[in-house]
Amino acid sequence: MKCPFCGYLDSRVIDSRQTEEGSTIRRRRECIACEKRYTTYEKLEDVPLLVVKRDGSRQLFDRSKIINGLIRAGGKQKIPLAVFEELVDSLERELRNSFTQEVTSDEIGQRVLAKLYEIDEVAYVRFASVYHKFKDINDFKEALAKMPQKRERTEKRQRAEG
Repeated sequence: MKCPFCGYLDSRVIDSRQTEEGSTIRRRRECIACEKRYTTYEKLEDVPLLVVKRDGSRQLFDRSKIINGLIRAGGKQKIPLAVFEELVDSLERELRNSFTQEVTSDEIGQRVLAKLYEIDEVAYVRFASVYHKFKDINDFKEALAKMPQKRERTEKRQRAEG
């Protein structure tokens, strides 16, 4: 770390503390050359996560859009907001841990649907209807026809493990 007083490139750390938010580390340093003390702050660089939309445009990842969609899909299912927030937290962690800076909106939609199916089937169908752009009742029927198959497989797997 370059000394702000004399420009010397070496210093020693006297004290380190996290800030109240916990996202930044405050360090007191002492210059090896002039022995003056100064403070530095270290913060983790937040890499933006871009969403590639179906039309090819790019937007910053916005968790509030997903939460709003989940709230609409949940309708009157009495699903606590905390459940949706945890779903989006989990999704964002997965995306950031994949170390890719760009993700398609289709991939996000598929991941949300997979997580939502485990929470509530009605919310799943409602979210799927918007995500897949259902055009008529036949699209709903197809989605509903696929759902029991998934449930039966889960039940069989649970019986086999149990």
